[in-house]
Amino acid sequence: MNDSGALMEILKSNLLSPIPLAFALGILSRLLKSEFSLPKDIYAGLGVYLLFALGLKGGVELANAPLAVIVVPALVTLALGIVRPLTSYGVLRSVGRMGVADSAGIAAHYGSVSAVTFIAALTFVEGVGSPAEGFMPTLLAILEVPGIAIALLIGAVKLGGDRPTGEVLHEVLTGRTLILLGGGLLVGALSDPTAWEQVKPFYDGAIFKGALVLFLLEMGVVAGERLGDLRETGAFLLAFGIVMALVHGALGVVVGTMAGLSPGGATVLASMAASASYIAAPPAVRMTLPEANPTLSLTASLAITFPFNIVAGIPIYYAFATWIAG
Repeated sequence: MNDSGALMEILKSNLLSPIPLAFALGILSRLLKSEFSLPKDIYAGLGVYLLFALGLKGGVELANAPLAVIVVPALVTLALGIVRPLTSYGVLRSVGRMGVADSAGIAAHYGSVSAVTFIAALTFVEGVGSPAEGFMPTLLAILEVPGIAIALLIGAVKLGGDRPTGEVLHEVLTGRTLILLGGGLLVGALSDPTAWEQVKPFYDGAIFKGALVLFLLEMGVVAGERLGDLRETGAFLLAFGIVMALVHGALGVVVGTMAGLSPGGATVLASMAASASYIAAPPAVRMTLPEANPTLSLTASLAITFPFNIVAGIPIYYAFATWIAG
């Protein structure tokens, strides 16, 4: 099978899996004006479970990974965390002609990471028989903070604001995502292997994937509510949300492969680099850059980049990673 045929098979497999189909069902429910949505407590609980499970599994793997294996991937991930908000801000200002506040606000979202996209990428590479390295949640935590901080710092400096960035960093560092991921990593790394085996069935395998499908169903409902915002943001934001995902995703594949990651690991790193936050970034942007329009950033990250990555981006990054790996 040639490369294009293989890519089409991957795309077909991903489109017909429960994860994107559940997401599409959520969007369809909003287009049909259905009142369906998961209860907020269940939705929040699923998010807590998924993030903590990721941290636990990553911590267990991290405990068995030599430090020398992690150092280089961590460094290139940190570099990605610096580059992504800078390139996003530059494109928004020079090409999109957006204001400083909106450009910095959107760049903060695209400098951070979508944990759901990360989970979907992990599930995808496992499904195609190319699992990622176990320490990938550590890279997610490394990528989460710099992008938000750099973008907000740019906005604060350009606008002449005097709000302390320390408050923003504290909010990000103590937010739900990093507490669950970082805390889970610590708990998993310190856990006795025998004790971990007793709880592993709950945090790994079918239960984890089933929870992810339900979570994506509700994410589709949320994204469906924002589809109408595209009429206000125009073609530029639509192009930005897709093109920047592809550019940052390709960069993630290249540096990930150079850092020694497997094709599965490079795919997951690329998916993280290609994603945009809609959980950690919004509160930080609201506090530091109240002038920024949240509709623009949430529409770009949640209604454009997120579904693109779930449906097509992840298999594209995987095909690129396997091509580079030879």
